[in-house]
Amino acid sequence: MADTGSLECVTEHERILQEIESTETACVGPTLRSIYDDQPNAHKRFMEKLDARIRNHDREIEKMCNFHHQGFVDAITELLKVRADAEKLLGQVRDTNRRLQEAGREVTVQTEDVIRCRIQQRNMATTVEKMQLCIPVLEMYSKLKEQLEVKRYYAALKTMEQLEKVYIPRVSQYRFCQIMAENLPRLREEIKEISMSDLKDFLESIRKHSDKVGETAMRQAQQHRTFNSAVAKQSSTGHYTQPSYSLTHNGQMDEEMEEDEEILTAQELVDFSPVYRCLHIYTVLGDRETFENYYRKQRKKQARLVLQPHANMHETVEGYRRYFNQIVGFFVVEDHVLNATRGLVTKAFTDELWNMALAKIIAVLRTHSSYCDDPDLVLELKNLIVIFADTLQGYGFPVTRMFDLLFEVRDQYNETLLKKWALVFREIFELDNYSPIPVETEEEYKSVISRFPFHDPEVEKQDFPKKLPMSQSVPQIYSQVKEFIYASLKFSESLHRSSTEIDDMLRKSTNLLLTRILSSCLQNLIKKPHIGLTELVQIIINSTHLEQACRYLEEFITNITNVSPETVHTTRLYGLSTFKDARHAAEGEIYTKLNQKIDEFIQLADYDWGMAESEGRASGYLMDLINFLRSTFQVFTHLPGKVAQTACMSACKHLSTSLMQMLLDSELKQVSMGAVQQFNLDVIQCELFASSEPVPGFQGDTLQLAFIDLRQLLDLFMVWDWSTYLADYGQPNSKYLRVNPATALALLEKMKDTSKKNNMFSQFRKNDRDKQKLIETVVKQLRSLVNGMSS
Repeated sequence: MADTGSLECVTEHERILQEIESTETACVGPTLRSIYDDQPNAHKRFMEKLDARIRNHDREIEKMCNFHHQGFVDAITELLKVRADAEKLLGQVRDTNRRLQEAGREVTVQTEDVIRCRIQQRNMATTVEKMQLCIPVLEMYSKLKEQLEVKRYYAALKTMEQLEKVYIPRVSQYRFCQIMAENLPRLREEIKEISMSDLKDFLESIRKHSDKVGETAMRQAQQHRTFNSAVAKQSSTGHYTQPSYSLTHNGQMDEEMEEDEEILTAQELVDFSPVYRCLHIYTVLGDRETFENYYRKQRKKQARLVLQPHANMHETVEGYRRYFNQIVGFFVVEDHVLNATRGLVTKAFTDELWNMALAKIIAVLRTHSSYCDDPDLVLELKNLIVIFADTLQGYGFPVTRMFDLLFEVRDQYNETLLKKWALVFREIFELDNYSPIPVETEEEYKSVISRFPFHDPEVEKQDFPKKLPMSQSVPQIYSQVKEFIYASLKFSESLHRSSTEIDDMLRKSTNLLLTRILSSCLQNLIKKPHIGLTELVQIIINSTHLEQACRYLEEFITNITNVSPETVHTTRLYGLSTFKDARHAAEGEIYTKLNQKIDEFIQLADYDWGMAESEGRASGYLMDLINFLRSTFQVFTHLPGKVAQTACMSACKHLSTSLMQMLLDSELKQVSMGAVQQFNLDVIQCELFASSEPVPGFQGDTLQLAFIDLRQLLDLFMVWDWSTYLADYGQPNSKYLRVNPATALALLEKMKDTSKKNNMFSQFRKNDRDKQKLIETVVKQLRSLVNGMSS
C-alpha cells in the first residue's frame, strides 16, 4: 500500500511538472497550490523531483552548446572578414554619391522649378474653374443684397430660393458658401418681420383712413341715389329694393353711371401694396396660413374698435356721421381685399364680420337714438342710416335689418315730435285768451279761415265787426297739426315704402298726436286752477270745432299721399274721441267748479237757528248765489243744449243737497220754527230760480224737482201735517212721498229740544194739552218706521 501511494505521488508530480513547463507563468499559481494542498511533506518530494528535472535540463543544454560551438566560431571568423569588405564598399558608395550629387545638383534645381510651375499652372486652372462656379453665387448674393436694400422682398425671396436650390449646392464645400447658406434663414426672418411691420403700419394707417374711405363711398352712394331718386320711387313696391347701382371690387359703378365721371376708389385712397407684398412673402415662405390668421384676427379687433361709439355720439349728427364713415370704410376695404386677393379673406369671413357689426350697430343706434330728444337730429340720423344702408348694399352686404331698425327709429322720431309738439300745444293754450276771435274786416276773416276750415252760414251773414265762436288757439292748433304731419312725412321719404304704407304711418302718428299729446294737454289745461267756468265753456266750444276739422286733416293726408280713404286697411283718424273726452272732462270740471262755487256761497250762510220769527225775506248769501247762477248760465248759451241743461240740473241738485245737509247737520242741535220759516223762504227762492228757466230746454217742472225733497220736508213741518204723513206713508201717491222717516225724525228731534226754551208749543198747551202727547206719539211712530227700515 505504501508503494502504491508513492507511485501515485510520483505520477502526480510528473503531471505538475509538465503543466509548469507548458503553462504560462500567470497560471502557475493554482498548479503550485495543489502541491501544498496534497499529502503532508509532498512538497519536499516535489522539490526533489523539481531539482532532478532542472539538472536534467541543464545537462541537455550543455550537450546542445557543445554540439554547435565549432560552427559558431567559424561564423564569427567569416563575419570579421566581411567587415573589412563592407567598409571598403561604404567608402566607394559615399564617393559615388558625392559625385552624383554634384553632377545632379543643377538638374535638381531646374526640376524643382519645373515642378513648382506645373503646380502653379494646375492651381490656376483649378482656381479659374472654381471661380467660374463661385462668381454666379456671388453675383446672385449681391443681387439679393440690392433687392433687400430697395425693399423688393418678394424678388429677394425668389433669389434666395435660386441660391439655395441651384447655386450654393455647386460650391457648398467653401466656407463663404456655408456662411451664405447659414445667413439665408436669418434674412428670411428679417423679411418676414419687415413685411409684418409694414402690414402693421398698413393696419394702423387704414384704421385712420377708414373715415375718409367711408365718407367717399357714402358720398358716391348719396349722389347716385339722388340721381336715381325718381326711378327708385316708381319702382318701390312696398319692400326694400336694392339700389340700382353696385360697386365692383375696383369700386366702379354699373354702366348707368356716366363714363367720364371721376370715381375715387378704395384702391386710390389707400395703398394696399403692404398687404399684397406680405401675402406673397408668406405664401413663398410656406406660412400663408399664419399670415391669414394674423390679418383676420387684427381686422376683427379693428372691427370691434370701429363699432365702439363715442360717448356723446347722440348729441350731434357729426358724431353719427363719423361712426358710419368708419364702419363703411372698414367694410369697403375688406370688400376690396376680398376681391383683390385670393383667399386672404373669404366671403364667409366678411359675412361673419358684417353680421357681428350689424348686431352691434343696431344695438348702438337703439341705445343712442333713445337719448336723442331733437327731432331734427333724429331725422338727420335717419337720412344717414338710409345712405349707410344703400352704400353697403352696393357692396353686397345685406341691410334689410337696417331698414327694419328704421321703423324703431321712426317711432323714436315720432316720440321726439310728440314731445316737441306737446310744448307747442302747451304754449298755445297758455297764451290763449279763451274768448271768441274778433274779426274787424273781411281780410281778417279770410286770414282766419285760411288757417282753419271754419264754415258757418249764420256767422258769415253777420256784419263786421263780428266774432268767430272759437278762440285763437283753434286755428293755431290746427296749423300745428298740419306742421306735425309734414314733419312726420319727412321721415317716411326714401324708406322704399309704398304710398299706402306712408299714408298709414302718417295717420297713425297723427292719431298719436291727437289722442295722446293734444288730449293730455287738454286734460291738463282743464284741471288747471286758473281755468274758470268761462274758459271751460270756451274749451268745450273749441274742442267741438277741432273735432269737426278732423275730416279736413284726413283730406290733407290724402292729398299728400294720393291714397284714397276708401282703400282697404286705411287707418282712420280717431281723434274724434280726443275731443269728446276733452269735452266730457271740461263738462265734468264745469259741474265740479259750479258745485265748488255753490259751496263757497253756502259757507257764507249765517242762520240764527233759534230765531223766533223769520226775517220775511230770503237770506242775502242765497240771493247772491242765485244771481251768480243766472249770470253763469247766460254764458252757457254757447254750449250744446244738453251740456247747459246738465250743468244747470247738477247745480240745482247740489244746491238742494247742500241745503238739506245744512239743515240736518249733526252738529246743529236745536232748530226753531222761525229758523225753519226762514229756511223755507230761501228754498222758495231756489224754486223760483228753477222755474224761471235759467237754461232753455227743460220740460215742465223738471228743474224744480231738484228741490222736491226739501219742499216736501218743509211743507210737512210748516203745516204740521203728521197725521197725513203717517197715514199715507208707503203709499205711491203719498203727499210726502220724498220725506224719509229718518230725515223727519232728525229734524223733529232738533225742534223738540227747543220747545221748552222758546215755548214753541205754548199755544198747543194752552188750547189742548193732548197735543204734546201727540208729538211724543209722532216721535215714537217715526222711530218705529226708522227701525223697521233698518231691520
